Amino acid sequence: MTSEKQLKYDRAYLKMAYEWGKLSHCSRKQVGALIVKGRMIISDGFNGTPSGFDNCCEDENGVTKWEVLHAEANAILKVASSTQSCAGATLYITLSPCKECSKLVHQAGIKRVVYAAAYKDTSGLDFLAKAGVELKHLPYE
Repeated sequence: MTSEKQLKYDRAYLKMAYEWGKLSHCSRKQVGALIVKGRMIISDGFNGTPSGFDNCCEDENGVTKWEVLHAEANAILKVASSTQSCAGATLYITLSPCKECSKLVHQAGIKRVVYAAAYKDTSGLDFLAKAGVELKHLPYE
């Protein structure tokens, strides 16, 4: 695929990830993620509490609760409970993976990450680069 055509797809999938993030009940930050393989969306996710828990993501002080799952973790977990595989896929995410989620991204076999904004701690990006995952920063327009 030409780089111009790839950029067009990257922008479209990232825009969809932003829309998916709007489903999050988190008030501090809404993050959306899509996993795409062979130009087919195989999974999606947004940050939020585990199934069966109250949807409130922050405590009374506005601090994110420890049990909140990040968008990419939710998307990867959905794939794990399906017949699909992340091997060779691209992760589109509105906020780059943290250091914990970057390990999941690598282990899941995701080979490319397109993100709109960098997480406050960029050690997750550093880890992914070291692991050979292609990274593309594409600020949301």
